[in-house]
Amino acid sequence: MTSNKQKQTLLVALGGNALIRRGERGTAEEQFANLRRPMEQIARLAGTYRLIITHGNGPQVGNILLQQESCPDVPPLPLELLVAQTQGQIGYMIESTLEGALRALGGPKRHLVSLVSYVVVDGNDPAFATPTKPIGPIYPPERAAKLPWPAVQTAKGWRRVVASPRPLTIVERDEIRLLNGLDFIVVCCGGGGIPVVSDGRAFHGVDAVIDKDLASACLATEVGVDIMVIATDVPGVAIGFGTPSERFLHELSPQDAERHRQAGEFPDGSMRPKVEAALRFVEGGGRRAIICHLDEIGAAVAGDAGTQILPPREEIS
Repeated sequence: MTSNKQKQTLLVALGGNALIRRGERGTAEEQFANLRRPMEQIARLAGTYRLIITHGNGPQVGNILLQQESCPDVPPLPLELLVAQTQGQIGYMIESTLEGALRALGGPKRHLVSLVSYVVVDGNDPAFATPTKPIGPIYPPERAAKLPWPAVQTAKGWRRVVASPRPLTIVERDEIRLLNGLDFIVVCCGGGGIPVVSDGRAFHGVDAVIDKDLASACLATEVGVDIMVIATDVPGVAIGFGTPSERFLHELSPQDAERHRQAGEFPDGSMRPKVEAALRFVEGGGRRAIICHLDEIGAAVAGDAGTQILPPREEIS
């Protein structure tokens, strides 16, 4: 076991599909079962790294929206409160599943905490005028055309979209840094965080969902994370994704990422936010970012799976 002072900090950003896999209804049983594999891997990493866990909430918050819109007798809640709800819901599921995995490994007790997190955005962000963030279930084209809210076609199919402003700073960054230094495993920034705008010395929520990967990169830079892992449902970053010439990349530099982007790779609604978040992290001082499959987190941290995103070449010592 590595001593706390020697440990690097590892941030693992879990996609919403860590709980609800493609083709599933999203029952509680399915979500707990899906969490076991990534939590077993994270538990094994806990002996070597200080850990921060963030997570998505797209399927979950979309389902809550559907639930409240189907029952007019219950007053609807704004999106900011639905994000807060999913932070508590998913934080509990992650904590309880990870606690079980840690106990199975034995060793000293680890302290876990889920933190309700605010993320500051710009009230004038142009994203409010053009919703782009997919949430909720996947719809067939004929049903998507009849939806009473905006929808776009993503790599997975048609989905509802809401505003997704860029994260500027994490309000609880000092608390997260302190807990991390004490070797707490911190679950935070769920669903990208509760989006708020500054109002003098206070904050008030706004109707939006922040991209959890961009929020994770913002947090990672602010608290001094060494390695950031973005865990999703594909093996890594691919060139020619979904075509006969598809090729997954083991390494990706910022220079190569920009070249691929200009060539039309990483379109909206697919890998672009994850690549952008990884680049923001390494360009902001992070040692290494990784995009990998949920089932390969441990191997990816060891350098044996996923796409390793490295700092700009001139900064590599």
